[in-house]
Amino acid sequence: MKKTIPLLILLSGFLIHPALSQVDSLVNKYAIRDTQNLKVTLFDSDDPLQITLRFDISAYKKNKSDVEYLNAILTYHTSETDSINKNIKVRARGEIRRTGVCDFPPLLLNFKMKDSVGGEFSGINKLKIVPYCKVGYEDYVLREYLIYKLYNLLTDKSFKVRLFKINYINTAKPGKTISQYGFALEPISLLEKRIHSGEVKSQNLSQRNIKPDMMDRFAIFNYMIGNTDWSVPIRHNALVLSQGGSDNTELGIIIPFDFDYAGLVNTVYATPFETLPIKTVRDRLYLSLCRSDDVFTNALKEFADKKDQFYKVINDFPYLSARSKKDMINFLGGFFRDFDKRNSIVYKLQNDCRWFEEQANLRVR
Repeated sequence: MKKTIPLLILLSGFLIHPALSQVDSLVNKYAIRDTQNLKVTLFDSDDPLQITLRFDISAYKKNKSDVEYLNAILTYHTSETDSINKNIKVRARGEIRRTGVCDFPPLLLNFKMKDSVGGEFSGINKLKIVPYCKVGYEDYVLREYLIYKLYNLLTDKSFKVRLFKINYINTAKPGKTISQYGFALEPISLLEKRIHSGEVKSQNLSQRNIKPDMMDRFAIFNYMIGNTDWSVPIRHNALVLSQGGSDNTELGIIIPFDFDYAGLVNTVYATPFETLPIKTVRDRLYLSLCRSDDVFTNALKEFADKKDQFYKVINDFPYLSARSKKDMINFLGGFFRDFDKRNSIVYKLQNDCRWFEEQANLRVR
């Protein structure tokens, strides 16, 4: 599916007039969301959690509403003989996957506050689930899950994820149970508490408002996985947090999410923005600010140092086919092969960032 967000909007993270200082537009007024004061353990394990969801899947798939909730029952096992049922509500969420390509869009599970005590879902109020998009697309879910795990290796300022094996029972059309992998995304409220931060609400952000080392890590990671589907100012697949409280000189923290348009996932529906100078999501393009060669080299070092760990996360993951693992390793290999004696990787980043800044200058002339 073609992405048609205009290039100037995509690049507008750099299009704030240069007369503005780095921090003038960063308003650190934020509020950590209300959440239950309970110990949350859901994301402490890498073991898949098997759950069953019973609800009107026919209505869910037909309406794909991100407003209307449906009643559902979530069941999970506490032992071989015991299980717990929770009455919850579910609705669809997301943009492209909800309105376009997916038969089964991403889920939002809404727990009753009084019911979220004890067990795996203790302390959880609302939980985002990335399920299968269509039957046969399970591979993409597992690849996207692994991308979150790769970013976790670089920094704890990242979303935690938990793998689920989900049994879907359609209450409106009883029949064969569909069983597919999916994963849960750490709620923003829990992430905020974990790293002592709050979401920045300002609408006037640019890449200059992000801590440079974090901006570079974020952008290089997206380059590595072949992802151009992000933007700072419109907060597209980019969460901006602050640890500065009322201190308006504090630069922001940026955290990536939603990777189904990344080349490392390589979904059949993913295509780059029409105005970008690449033809497929398997072509890499660096969409961030230029730095000196030394700064780029230093930022790239942590990626080189994590190379073997990246490969190990993929190779040791038992739920993905050997063919898919090989494809992911080969794609990452294209990134690491440019770490050569000629420093080709830095040359490519410099070339791309100059293109990015030239496009940005179209707005400020």
